[in-house]
Amino acid sequence: MLTLQKLGLYGTVPGLIMVHCIFGIPITALLFRSYYAGIPTELLDAAKIDGCGFFGIYRYILLPISMPAFAVVLLWQFTSIWNDYLIGLVVLSNPSVAPVNVAVQNIAGSWSVEWNVQMAAALIAAAPTIFVYLALGKLFMRGLLAGSLKG
Repeated sequence: MLTLQKLGLYGTVPGLIMVHCIFGIPITALLFRSYYAGIPTELLDAAKIDGCGFFGIYRYILLPISMPAFAVVLLWQFTSIWNDYLIGLVVLSNPSVAPVNVAVQNIAGSWSVEWNVQMAAALIAAAPTIFVYLALGKLFMRGLLAGSLKG
């Protein structure tokens, strides 16, 4: 929080985006590393023989076959950011820019609970995640299963 205050980002959406990007780096790096570890070294050696450098190998060989890994990372990050409650509550002090889960929590009454309103809010809050999973489900399964079988 102190770093965000010194940068002038505390209580702002760019500060929240920065925090989520920093928190996402380790899991993203692990997911990509495990995906790239399953790529045969013969493919990379053939690209080196053909004259590709480091960036050429990534651009022409690795990037086109990395779409399943990008889909898994995108889904993972989207889901974790969308379902985040604590970071949004701590970093954003203004309730008008708080994440959707903070708004769903604020719907709950202190003396009585209107379950129909709670469930409607939860369904509306979950709809974007469901749509993203439906759109990228095929790539997500290919990315999860990549490297799971050795042959």
